[in-house]
Amino acid sequence: MKSLNDDKTTVAELKARILAFVHEREWEQFHAPKNLSMALAAEAGELMEHFLWAEAGASRDIAKNDPARRKKIEEELADVIIYALEFANATGIDVAAAIESKMEANGKKYPVEKARGRSEKYTEL
Repeated sequence: MKSLNDDKTTVAELKARILAFVHEREWEQFHAPKNLSMALAAEAGELMEHFLWAEAGASRDIAKNDPARRKKIEEELADVIIYALEFANATGIDVAAAIESKMEANGKKYPVEKARGRSEKYTEL
C-alpha cells in the first residue's frame, strides 16, 4: 500500500482510497448522509475528549509533545477526516470546490481589516 503524506496526496486520492475501502466491505448501504454526519460528530467528540478541561496552552502541549496521546489524537483526527470524505463521496460533494466557496464567503464575513487578531463572530466585528 502506497505511503501517503500531505505534500503529495490529493483529496481525490484520499476519497478514492476511502471509497475502495467502503466498497470492499459493502458498507455503502449504511452510509446515508444522516448516518455519516452522526458518525462524524461522534468522532469529533472523541477528538475533543483528549483536550477536555485542558487550558489552551496545555492543549497545544498535549497535541505536540505527548507521544502516546498524540498517536490517539492522530487516530481520532483521521476518523473525523475519513467520515468527512466519505460523506463527500456519498453525497457527490467536491471537497476542494466546497472549501474554496466557503473560504470566499468567510473572507467576506471576516475582512482582514476587521478580523485580524480578533475572535469575535462576524456579526460582532
